[in-house]
Amino acid sequence: MNLLVSAVLGYLLGSIPFAVIVSRAFRLADPRSFGSGNPGATNVLRSGNKAAAMLTLIGDAAKGWLAMFIAAKVGAGETAIAVAGLAAFLGHVFPFTLGFRGGKGVATALGVLLGFSGALAGITAAIWLATVVFTRYSSLAALVAAAAAPFLTWWLLGKPDITAVVAVMCAVLIYRHKSNIQKLLAGSEGRVGGRK
Repeated sequence: MNLLVSAVLGYLLGSIPFAVIVSRAFRLADPRSFGSGNPGATNVLRSGNKAAAMLTLIGDAAKGWLAMFIAAKVGAGETAIAVAGLAAFLGHVFPFTLGFRGGKGVATALGVLLGFSGALAGITAAIWLATVVFTRYSSLAALVAAAAAPFLTWWLLGKPDITAVVAVMCAVLIYRHKSNIQKLLAGSEGRVGGRK
């Protein structure tokens, strides 16, 4: 029962479309109508409003962490807490509120990693940032960080169930970047700060 409740709680929180909500609050265009069409912080940033993008980033990350925090507070076990985080991530990627067409999950995944361990989230974020600095490809940075996260989880926490949850989450994240992978291979992926 704890697993089911945690999964439902996480999914509902994850389905809150902060990119759309924040864009409406700032009277910006729907992020699904321009750029990549992705309802996430990176696409909101394409509107030119950095404050809206930052709020979206914080909201998307917070819902991953909050799902796990609430599960822990109501006495759920470690596995149920992990399930809450995974469900929040899946809620962001496949939200019923947006017809199951959500974001790619980078910020929400980071929030889930933070729910497991501050060190895990910090090192993964550092890998993402270092990749962006050296390559200027945000998508490549997300892919590299996602590939590293399961190994970091095992190294830092040494818990098979948590490592499995992180591995599933990262596999979905990588899958959601399939179009970016194709563009990277074709040399047509846009760089951070580059001209359109």
